[in-house]
Amino acid sequence: MTLTAPKPQTAREVSSRRRPKMNPTLKYVLKRLAQSALTIFLTLTTVFVLIRMAPGDPAYALAGPLASTEDLAKIRADMGLDKSVFSQYLIYLWDLVHLNLGTSYSFQAPAMDVVLGRLPYTITLAVSSILLTAVLSIPLGVWMARHADTRRELGANVVAVGGQSMPEFWSGLMLVTIFAVLIPVLPAAGFTTWPSLILPTVTIAILQIALISRMVRREMVSAFASPYITVARSRGVSERELTWRYAMRNSAIPIVTALGTRFAGMLNGVVVVEVVFAWPGVGSLVVRALETRDYPLIQATVLVTAVLAVLVQLAVDLLYPLLDPRVRLGKGAN
Repeated sequence: MTLTAPKPQTAREVSSRRRPKMNPTLKYVLKRLAQSALTIFLTLTTVFVLIRMAPGDPAYALAGPLASTEDLAKIRADMGLDKSVFSQYLIYLWDLVHLNLGTSYSFQAPAMDVVLGRLPYTITLAVSSILLTAVLSIPLGVWMARHADTRRELGANVVAVGGQSMPEFWSGLMLVTIFAVLIPVLPAAGFTTWPSLILPTVTIAILQIALISRMVRREMVSAFASPYITVARSRGVSERELTWRYAMRNSAIPIVTALGTRFAGMLNGVVVVEVVFAWPGVGSLVVRALETRDYPLIQATVLVTAVLAVLVQLAVDLLYPLLDPRVRLGKGAN
């Protein structure tokens, strides 16, 4: 019997064995944060260039049509707009590193403070809208899947398509006309009391419920046609358990992804709805910033909303392993 000496290990193999392994989830989160930071940087750079390429003069918007040429030149110098675009960009990057996004031209206050002051109203509206959407669209989509290809499902599908086809400004105006003018039971605009939240929330949710319910219906119909449902039904599993424990669990990831995407979009400001209802959120703030060519305010709004959207998407990704144990984050993920 011949004995062979073990192959000597290289220094790289020894060091790799001694090196502690990072948690795959933590590694995934750090990787996503790095990618998100790059995405936010490119977004801010793109917005910086585009708003300066757009027609319009912030000095003229601030001073008005009666301002003289000397007044406009002085205002541009005070704003730093007399420098080249590249010099403005370098100054912008330096201020961005120090979390200084400048002073709003129209509010004469730090742009970040103005945006953060409006942000709670947008978050409140987004949270109430996505909760109402989830509470109504998921059961409706499941009901449509359970009654697929029937007259009742056809009627519900027609209603969903109708809700999907209505523009938000038209839905908002109709709700205001009915519930604030003809039947004055709810406030028409602004945010004075909590009932003021009802009409804008319903306006946003009408479209979202129509979209999400049809998506839930499609996913659940596909799940009901799967072999594991047939096997579970043959074993005597109740229809209720088949629906919510088996089919819904396997359809949860696309549903949560759709809800998360919609929620991230709402955090960016539902511009049309906020304008219709005079809602003091980020969306109406963006409209005012664009009208007055308020560069610092636009850039601060984009930064805050982009960070919120990235965090929401990251939270949705981290929910995947909880919804489906087969999903693994990090290297070799399914």
